[in-house]
Amino acid sequence: MTSRRPWARRTAVITVSASALVALAAPANAATSTASVDYATWQKDCQGVMDQALPYIKERIAAAGAGEKQAIVFDIDNTTLETDFGFSWPQPANKPVLNVAQYAQQHGVSLFFVTARPGIIYLPTEYNLEHDGYQVSGLYVRGLIDLFKDVAAYKTAQRVDIENKGYDIIANIGNSATDLSGGHADKTFKLPDYDGQLS
Repeated sequence: MTSRRPWARRTAVITVSASALVALAAPANAATSTASVDYATWQKDCQGVMDQALPYIKERIAAAGAGEKQAIVFDIDNTTLETDFGFSWPQPANKPVLNVAQYAQQHGVSLFFVTARPGIIYLPTEYNLEHDGYQVSGLYVRGLIDLFKDVAAYKTAQRVDIENKGYDIIANIGNSATDLSGGHADKTFKLPDYDGQLS
């Protein structure tokens, strides 16, 4: 018998598959926090960084020239999404970062996401970001060749690509030195990783 909604069954299969793929990218012990810091402290520390980022971003938006294409580049794991503080699908947004991202996107700033996640989970990652309220102007994941590159060099190359598309990267936000090193952003904001405890 033919279903009146042929897409319904296929969607369910995709959702299950996406969940399984994202689980592969998550830390092995993601069911509980991998950091010795508690969730409330992490959120407070993230909010402290975003409290510095937001006034700067507001100032840059206000000063934008006519036709200027502004962008913010974000890391994903423990930056835009809560990866190491419990696992669920879709992964919840890191609220302090989401609030800043939504302000920026509401004021014409494009959001780009540069992650070390493998390309096989591009679609579930994009879905997760959009589900949580991020408007994805571009998502960069690692292809097979990129898996053998230094992460910092790979992420820098993606920011160069964004600039080559005519964007001024007004801010680069991540929780690891590899997210932020290499230049090609006007200002960087580092979220806590507690000496590498967060991916």
